[in-house]
Amino acid sequence: MSILKPLAAGDPDPDETQEWIDSIRAVIRHDGAPRAHYLLARAADSTRHTGEPPPFNATTDYINTIPVEHQASMPGDAGMERRIRAAMRWNAAAMVVRANRKPGDLGGHLATYASSATLYEVGFNHFWRTLGAGHPGDLVLPQGHASPGFYARSFLEGRFSEAQLDLFRMEVLGKGAGLSSYPHPWLMPEYWQVATVSMGLGPIQAIYQAHFWRYLEARGLVAPSDRKVWCFLGDGETDEPESLGALSLAGREKLDNLIFVVNCNLQRLDGPVRGNGKIIQELEGVFRGAGWNAIKVLWGSRWDPLLARDDTGRLRQLMMETVDGEYQACKAFGGAYTREHFFGKYPETAALVAAMSDGEIGALDRGGHDPHKVYAAYHAAVHARGMPTVILAKTVKGYGLGAAGESQNPAHQKKKLDEADVRHFRDRFRIPVPDEALAGMPYYHPGANSPEVRYLLEHRQALGGFLPRRRRRAQAMLEAPPLELFEPILKGSGEREISTTMALVRGVNLLLRDKSIGPRIVPVIADEARTFGMEGMFRQVGIYAPEGQKYRPQDADQLMYYREDSAGQVLQEGITEAGGMAAWIAAATSYSVSDVAMLPFFFYYAMFGFQRVGDLCWAAADMRARGFLIGGTAGRTTINGEGLQHEDGHSHLMAGAISSVMAYDPTFAYEVAVILHDGVRRMMGEQEDVYFYLTVMNENYAHPDMPEGCVDGILKGMYLLHEGGREQGGRRVQLLGSGTILREAMAAAELLERDFGIVADIWSCPSFTQLRRDGFEVERWNRLHPAEPARVPYIAGLLQSHAGPVIAATDYVRGCVEQIRAFLPEGRRFTALGTDGYGRSDTREHLRDFFEVDRRWIAHAAIDALARDGVLPATEPARALALYGLDPETPDPVTR
Repeated sequence: MSILKPLAAGDPDPDETQEWIDSIRAVIRHDGAPRAHYLLARAADSTRHTGEPPPFNATTDYINTIPVEHQASMPGDAGMERRIRAAMRWNAAAMVVRANRKPGDLGGHLATYASSATLYEVGFNHFWRTLGAGHPGDLVLPQGHASPGFYARSFLEGRFSEAQLDLFRMEVLGKGAGLSSYPHPWLMPEYWQVATVSMGLGPIQAIYQAHFWRYLEARGLVAPSDRKVWCFLGDGETDEPESLGALSLAGREKLDNLIFVVNCNLQRLDGPVRGNGKIIQELEGVFRGAGWNAIKVLWGSRWDPLLARDDTGRLRQLMMETVDGEYQACKAFGGAYTREHFFGKYPETAALVAAMSDGEIGALDRGGHDPHKVYAAYHAAVHARGMPTVILAKTVKGYGLGAAGESQNPAHQKKKLDEADVRHFRDRFRIPVPDEALAGMPYYHPGANSPEVRYLLEHRQALGGFLPRRRRRAQAMLEAPPLELFEPILKGSGEREISTTMALVRGVNLLLRDKSIGPRIVPVIADEARTFGMEGMFRQVGIYAPEGQKYRPQDADQLMYYREDSAGQVLQEGITEAGGMAAWIAAATSYSVSDVAMLPFFFYYAMFGFQRVGDLCWAAADMRARGFLIGGTAGRTTINGEGLQHEDGHSHLMAGAISSVMAYDPTFAYEVAVILHDGVRRMMGEQEDVYFYLTVMNENYAHPDMPEGCVDGILKGMYLLHEGGREQGGRRVQLLGSGTILREAMAAAELLERDFGIVADIWSCPSFTQLRRDGFEVERWNRLHPAEPARVPYIAGLLQSHAGPVIAATDYVRGCVEQIRAFLPEGRRFTALGTDGYGRSDTREHLRDFFEVDRRWIAHAAIDALARDGVLPATEPARALALYGLDPETPDPVTR
């Protein structure tokens, strides 16, 4: 076995070492490698009694993991596939180059797909199945920067035309036919399946997709199958915490339905990934330590004879010693440089290549460009059992671009080629484009009936059809339950005081009992169930645990004990908001990925949602996710005691920036019920591509019955909760609020009437975001239809018949209520109150005073507004300050 060739350097007794190695070889020869591994492990264990642990090394030699003699043979026509790959490379490059010869500096990337074309094409031709013929289909998550290669393949398949390729990164001009820069399901809803940009989002989503597939199987919602999640990422991308942060979950749950392919071209955007080290060795140790099967594909077939003749082991030693910065230079500077600076380091290695020309040395390919090596690795990966697999494929960034970008530090930014570069590219890959046409870098299509196109179409047909391909709707139609299902929370709570969090959890429990929707509910928790009063679900539906519960829980004798179950319904993801969000996305896109519509609820601290995992929230919208995000313990003054890092005052601004997110901040249980019902109806019944965000509070108070006729107003964002009596002398104000601060506005109305004879109309505004969207929609329509009768924003229509200044207050920064200023009735005075500044620990009473949003501050704002309008004497605001004990010289909360 070539992997058992010792090096004598530093060995005090080489002869004894050789005897041990010969013994191990004999065991391998007669009993197989597993027996040899067992013996070595037992021998290492036997040394532990000395108190000195045996040496640990998480990495293996810097050679291919799969020996030549164990390689699975690649079927098909290798020559044909080489010609197909060449066409893909050319057209992918042509797309980017042609785009950047147009005005507008469209950008694009040549180098990523150039380095990974073989990795993708082997998968397309031999491994990746799509939905059909009784198979649920594999899921492929590409590197985002490799998208031109996918479009190039679809062009040869007949899915895209030349005109569409020329609309790469021109989606506005394309009017639906343009090709997005990266994988964006929102922009290409029948093509891309997963948003993998920005970097790091693909790997964590891939892990939780595989995790969720097993969850669906365990719950009997899909049949067990051999489908796989294939995730492609760059070695530089592994610096992102999301790329490697969830590896242990995959190892712990033995997700052998998951395969990572790391495109190790040794470069990131600016330079080497680990110029002074070896990124492949580093990643091998990380993945193996997390319980993954690691397969290294480092050297192409042309290296096999050299390694076979490496009797001294010096070449393997040299491979291990050489750092990535040197490997990059070897590919950048060619064969002569490699002979001198790599092979020339030792006489033994120099002798190995003495008979080779510089050209032949330069042609020693890396493993990721050799389809036979890649096929062998993929074959081993799909047949691996009991653990996920990572394939570490060594490639060259900008492969084939020559001096224009091959192995160059600026390769990532390369998007243009001059005529000499184009000529080199054509000649290297033997593209039949005549010299006179090179200046335009035309697309190359061998013809719809050519052997190449027939070959690739036949292979895709055998694997079920084209990829990527996205399903827009689940086939099974589910009927949303009526609003009456939520009757227990539509009714008031009487004297019982509850929080909106409790109302929300009660609503979810009511949904769980529904025969149609109940099995599709997926409660997702980042280890805060008890905080939100959800521990009852532990016993009711169980916590998903692939291996069940192997222990008796400490609280087993209690009613709501911690119950883990292999068919559990709750996804308890531990202390990881990123993991919880990725699990939520997997469930929220299951209608498309698995043709099984699910309705996930992700419960988390509101501060740790959009602020902490905002990139994933944006990706979820891009992927047309459907589900509920629940920002618990929301509000800067309502989650008292927790302090600056926990008190959310701005998540609604962040949620409102995502156009397909329906964001609400309810005050009462019946508002929660109405919003829940609407979400279920839209996302499950109508399969609308939106998701809902609700903030719920942990403050307990009595909840009233639902008033008549308020459902539409709740969903539009505002309705009249209480109309004041008849005012005298224009002493009337409009008080608006949401969440718990609405109750402060209600109390302020009492102060105003008692102390100043001012009448207040009270408006509940569950969504200032919805009011703002309506206002902008109306404003735009009026601007574009000047000859038509002007439309009126919803909020303006409500307030037109209710006189007086408008005072709006919430437990969020003023920017939340400022969203409505432009859409109030013309000339109406408006005051926005909010919790701008940093949170801190104290009682709710003290915090609301500090941030100037309690009933006294709201009442004073109303008095000040009336005085400025001339309705009240100018002395009244000062009297209010004294009466309510408000210090006019107190510093602005923003500065404290």
